[in-house]
Amino acid sequence: MTSTPGTAPGTPPGGPSRLRRRAGTAAVAALLLAGVPAGAAVSADAGTPRTATGPQGQKLTVSATTGLDPAGQKIRVQGEGYGPTTGIYVALCKDNGDNRVPSPCLGGADMSGGSKTSQWIVPPGDPYEGDLASAFGPGGTFDVEIEITEKGDGLDCAEVACSVVTRADHRAAGNRTQDVRIPVAFAGQEPGEPGGGEGVDVPAGTVSYKSAAEFTTAGKPLDLLLHPDSKKLYVGADNLPDTADVDERGLHVLNPEDGASESWISQAPGSTGALRASAAARIAGPLPGDGVVYNYPLRGVGSAKSGDEAASGVWLAGSTITDIAPGTTPDTVLVAQGATLSEIERATGTATRTLTLPGGTQFAADPERGAVWYTDFTAGKLHRVDLASFTVTGSSDLPGGPGGMAGFTETDPATGAVWVGVDRSVLVFDAAGTLVKTLVGKDLARDAAFDTATGRAHVVWQDGGDLSDPANDNNGTLTAYGTEDFAPAAKDLSLPGNHSQAGAASLAVEPGGATVFVTSPAEGKITRLVRQVSPLVTHAPEDLTAKEGEEVALTAEAEGTPEPTVRWQVSTDGAQTWQDVEGATEPALTFTARTAQDGYRYRAEFRNDVGTTRTAAVTLTVTPATGGDSGGDTGGDTGGDTGGDTGGTGDASNGAGNTGGDGSTGGDGGTQSSGGSTTDGSGSTGTTTGDSGSTGTATGDPGSTGTTGGSTAAAGGSTGTAGSSGSTVGGGVAGGTGTAATSGGGSLAATGATVMSVTLAAAALVGTGVLVHRRARRRTEGAL
Repeated sequence: MTSTPGTAPGTPPGGPSRLRRRAGTAAVAALLLAGVPAGAAVSADAGTPRTATGPQGQKLTVSATTGLDPAGQKIRVQGEGYGPTTGIYVALCKDNGDNRVPSPCLGGADMSGGSKTSQWIVPPGDPYEGDLASAFGPGGTFDVEIEITEKGDGLDCAEVACSVVTRADHRAAGNRTQDVRIPVAFAGQEPGEPGGGEGVDVPAGTVSYKSAAEFTTAGKPLDLLLHPDSKKLYVGADNLPDTADVDERGLHVLNPEDGASESWISQAPGSTGALRASAAARIAGPLPGDGVVYNYPLRGVGSAKSGDEAASGVWLAGSTITDIAPGTTPDTVLVAQGATLSEIERATGTATRTLTLPGGTQFAADPERGAVWYTDFTAGKLHRVDLASFTVTGSSDLPGGPGGMAGFTETDPATGAVWVGVDRSVLVFDAAGTLVKTLVGKDLARDAAFDTATGRAHVVWQDGGDLSDPANDNNGTLTAYGTEDFAPAAKDLSLPGNHSQAGAASLAVEPGGATVFVTSPAEGKITRLVRQVSPLVTHAPEDLTAKEGEEVALTAEAEGTPEPTVRWQVSTDGAQTWQDVEGATEPALTFTARTAQDGYRYRAEFRNDVGTTRTAAVTLTVTPATGGDSGGDTGGDTGGDTGGDTGGTGDASNGAGNTGGDGSTGGDGGTQSSGGSTTDGSGSTGTTTGDSGSTGTATGDPGSTGTTGGSTAAAGGSTGTAGSSGSTVGGGVAGGTGTAATSGGGSLAATGATVMSVTLAAAALVGTGVLVHRRARRRTEGAL
């Protein structure tokens, strides 16, 4: 967005909010302040430590802001520039955004003096100073330590955006001038990473899932598989009692986008070989190109693909099949029939090898590492079976003892870790069988699916469904965890109505994790969930210094799902209030800098359906156009016009000539001298040179006759030539040549005279009225 020429983004309609400085003062300010960096509202590096600036110039610094220990960590908090009349609290609080009270806070408002999680700071001499509160040091400073945790006192920083803040104490609860906020993130949280911006309603980069569609076209869904080649959704289903007019048992093939039925294989060979209506209980794995291998009750092993009228299969001898997985060759499958593990040929049903374990019902195969993990929930054991020798090579205990409610057994193909769902916990064992993590949920752990592309495990937890139990509410939960650190990788999603009274829920995850499918047998539906990510800033603007009339650009970028929109905002009162910049809805904000905008703060705000994230506020510093690109041009031009208009009149009585013509300032670039007084009517020459600009030459008019030479005056790059004797102002010695040069539009030097400091020189020039500010005009060529 490019503003209309002459329009300053954020300037109120009635005109600039500030009076322009007087010309001479502006020139001196630029001279004295050149090269002084402007303070940032929030430091560019959002890592540890981090500093923020408040609405009244307060400075807050926190020693650590990312990777904080969820169980508790001490951090150092320092401040300066706080008001002499208002007490403050220092605490970890829910960040509710600009001009909204940070609340709730860990530890609450500490009015006891004994809290470790918050601190109370008051002005010196305050009645509460002492045991209850600490006093500000000189300059409104403080230096305290607080201990923060991820959860507590009604605050859960895993669910909401949190910041270490200062806020006015309870005696001025509505006072927002003391609010200074620094976002923080605990270990395992993606939000709050450096450059990520400040989340307003949820932390920046928060991952969540939402329901995009519900499919009710596959009866009572029992198991799912998203085919890696054909991308079709295969559903193993039983009959749904509520639809008595249709027997929906079988293998359903759905379009994963809308749930439309593409095929339904309802029949498979029974014990006699005759086709019959059969449910698809468990899906073992995909066939090349399309189709799946699956188990149908009680002892059937079948295969089918989209478009088949019936499944082909074999009926095994022995007990009921309790689990199934791909075998060691394309033509075999692994089958559990209670505590018996067999590898059978799919075409004939012949067992090529068999192993009987002490107990168990389900297993997970890890072909990459040549292992099968067999779970005995009744005895509380996990056995490792070596696929090559088909023998048990190790056993591990399931914590909690025997008799835990069976959930699932799955292996992470990337790491070889074994995830076992037992009751309301997920036990994670490494590839050697050592327990490394226990994840606890509020519902029953029912299934897990892994996405190797993102390194995340998705777990569906199902409510018990017995409402006589206070722990039940009929609602299940979907969670996601990192498979390396086991930290939450997405916000928990409630699954209303998903309970275990009519069967266990199952999962399928699209590679990359953008889509997850979850079954709810009790409701006879499959929910298609899509991943969302709140805006995460990938490129933030930086503080900017520009000259009056210079074109400037601020840029910001963010990523998120859905793609976020952007709007720029400006604050003219030190970040106390913000307003949208009209029409500024592009990643780049481009406009012409005006002195009225000096000190304005800007930020970009990104929004999508998940949340809102803002970049840290940056400050625009605008200096007058002194020297550099325009001073040389106008210095030379003005010098040529006015360098020596009039020669002075010689004073015969004292033998010294008067100074001719006032020296005028050459634009913003330099100060030129007048022409000197003359003898015998000959005019002296004044030459003015601006910094890197053109040269102007002025010749004095014939002066009156005098007995001695004229005086010379040189300033800002002019050269005056005097006669035999003359007075000097910033110039040469009497009777010589006085030269004064201006470099870079500011520093002053004199040949043959002591060099004054920049400050004193500028003050002297302003005091004598010699330094006059002229508005620069830009040249198309030669400007630096």
